Amino acid sequence: MKTDLQIQEDVIDELQYEPGIDAAEIGVTCKDGIIMLSGTVRSFAEKELAGWKTGRISGVRAVVDEIRVELPHLHERSDQDIAEAALRSLLWHVQVPHTRIRVKVEKGILTLEGDVDYRYQEIAAQDAVRNLTGVKAIVNLINVKPTVTPLQIKAKIENALRRAAELDARQIKVDVRHDKVVLRGMVRSWAERNEAERAAWAAAGVRTVEDNLIVAA
Repeated sequence: MKTDLQIQEDVIDELQYEPGIDAAEIGVTCKDGIIMLSGTVRSFAEKELAGWKTGRISGVRAVVDEIRVELPHLHERSDQDIAEAALRSLLWHVQVPHTRIRVKVEKGILTLEGDVDYRYQEIAAQDAVRNLTGVKAIVNLINVKPTVTPLQIKAKIENALRRAAELDARQIKVDVRHDKVVLRGMVRSWAERNEAERAAWAAAGVRTVEDNLIVAA
């Protein structure tokens, strides 16, 4: 079992190894397997990448991301420029039903709204605008409309968990209430927890996932 110091050092090494992250400006602390990230980065995409890389480290039980985005002067854009760029990006992404997505930008914070049929369409919409210059944060308010029954959702998720070689599906319990999925049980790592959550989100009609999975010490 790793100590907090070992986990902290692994996270620091991983952030320093990633060329898309300026690790010198990021602070890392660890207590009881919970990583706290602080400091500043130059883009929203860099902030997200740091959080994702941290969550994949063995022994990490949770990530608290308090990194701030401070844009370089050359990357500053008006809200109108950001909104126009976002609309173009959504239009050109083949997985995004762009006519159903609305965009609002205020002080560099980009908000996405609208209704889609699948979770992957919601993810694709956010991916389409994630790397736009000038964006400081993204607020995703896109709704996934339910198209199947709770029993169908439950069966599809359980089958997906069983197909995943890296997961022990017997340790995961799936409950579905209308369009909300609740996951309970035990997994071996933070990465496995994320994999189980992704499997739940992949089912058509899922609008909310409550992940109560515990990462085994």
